[in-house]
Amino acid sequence: MPIVVIGLSHHSSPVAVRERFAFEEAQIPAAIRSLREQGIADEAVILSTCNRVEIYAATSLEPAAAFAELKGFLATRHDCRDSLTDELYTLGEPQSVAHLFRVACGLDSMVLGETEILGQLKKAYELALQHGHTGRRLNKTFQRAFNVAKHIRTETSIQRGSISVASVAVELAEKIFTALKERRVMVIGAGETGEKTARALVSRGAGSIVVVNRSHDRAVALAGELGGRAAPFEDWLKEFEQIDIAITSTSATQPVLDRAKLEPLMKLRKNRPLLLIDIAVPRDIDPEVNLMPNIYLFNIDDLQAVADNHLQQRKEEVARCEAILQEKVRGLLVASGGRDPGAGVRPAFGA
Repeated sequence: MPIVVIGLSHHSSPVAVRERFAFEEAQIPAAIRSLREQGIADEAVILSTCNRVEIYAATSLEPAAAFAELKGFLATRHDCRDSLTDELYTLGEPQSVAHLFRVACGLDSMVLGETEILGQLKKAYELALQHGHTGRRLNKTFQRAFNVAKHIRTETSIQRGSISVASVAVELAEKIFTALKERRVMVIGAGETGEKTARALVSRGAGSIVVVNRSHDRAVALAGELGGRAAPFEDWLKEFEQIDIAITSTSATQPVLDRAKLEPLMKLRKNRPLLLIDIAVPRDIDPEVNLMPNIYLFNIDDLQAVADNHLQQRKEEVARCEAILQEKVRGLLVASGGRDPGAGVRPAFGA
């Protein structure tokens, strides 16, 4: 039973498109169940992050039929009536397996070699596994992908430099303000990405930090670990009079900050410069905010420019990673009874 992949990522589409197809974690088990009940997939895993939405499916359908059904599923699920061509990519074996391995290793990431995606991939797989939506084919393939990622980390230097979206976001803040020591920072959203961002800010010397989260207990715990303080979620706008930088990473489905909310706050701030870094998908901050004077708004796609600065120092490691990866893909597919992919495995997006 072959494995196919359909998805969209920062390679193929901007954040304005990706956010339309994002899955809330609570929705994913039901979405996979629907895929299986419709006969589109026998096994499936859905990965939804700030930079990609992908469906990995083991299916008895012919690849062309599977891709057509999966495209229809995504369009219906997210009420999309636009014709998507270049935004969506589809991969059959052996490219689908190679793509999974590259994603796990951080070779397909905005920040080449970053490690955060491996944790997100493991979480997506565990969610599908717990609900009985994976079987022999995907279990073996995902476990092998995790092993390959570990091998790549220990055998190459692909992770040299900034290796996460959070660290790149902090680096951008340093470029705007030169130093963080005297800057007051707010982190809105104390989930995994928000926590990593907060820790990165502290490690770079942020003068003070305020943590805001819907679960106040979680905000208090994280703020205590970082030597900062927590603010109630319902009062977080009051903090804007004092802060210099706000980094948002909530799971809200609609913007939590827009021009109408910010305009009176900027008057209280006497229009001091404010840096907003929105690393959530769907976006937390309405893009129109960027039109306001003295506000500098960057979203997840804008971080690409910072990530590119680290790309050159890692490119020399990509060839070593690809050689390891192709060997592992070949071994898995041959062991699974498929044909030897030989030289047919190529990077999907020129990684």
